[in-house]
Amino acid sequence: MVSRKLCLAQDPEADKLLSDDDFALLTGMLLDQQFPMEHAFRGPQKLADRMGGFDIRRIADTDPAEFEELASTPPAIHRYGRSMGRRVQELAHFIVENYDGKTSGLWTLGDPDGKEILKRLKALPGFGDQKARIFLALLGKQGGLTAGGWREAAGAYGEDGSRRSVADVTDAETLTQVREFKKQAKAAAKKA
Repeated sequence: MVSRKLCLAQDPEADKLLSDDDFALLTGMLLDQQFPMEHAFRGPQKLADRMGGFDIRRIADTDPAEFEELASTPPAIHRYGRSMGRRVQELAHFIVENYDGKTSGLWTLGDPDGKEILKRLKALPGFGDQKARIFLALLGKQGGLTAGGWREAAGAYGEDGSRRSVADVTDAETLTQVREFKKQAKAAAKKA
């Protein structure tokens, strides 16, 4: 576990969980789609509150129907609470089966370089190329990751000083800057 102090959920308790628990951070990244970023990163805290703590093995071992209910109970962890609950459980199973429940193994096991970490992240259920690159950039920019070549593997998300993704959010101001970047990128894509 890397020591970090994140401000992604814009909520002190939720951000502390993200800072302290690698699987909580990975879960927040999984939930960050079709949902406001800071709400997605509050999802792990909602689960922790309902489960009496956040534990990857308990998440993996919980009855699927019961876990879907926990994920979709208002306020749900995501706009699509049940389906995202299933994805969180799939992710927990994957980490337990492939990394013995140690999420950090994704970026530490065998001293991988940035390309290998990206490959491992892309193999996760619910993680495509873009989500994997953003998470790699988040690890490098805010998680203390020192693996060689991580910036190159993260692509534009790894650029120093950029404001294009959750990897660049360190406070309310940078969250606003990232939102503005995304808004401009969306407008430019519509014109193209």
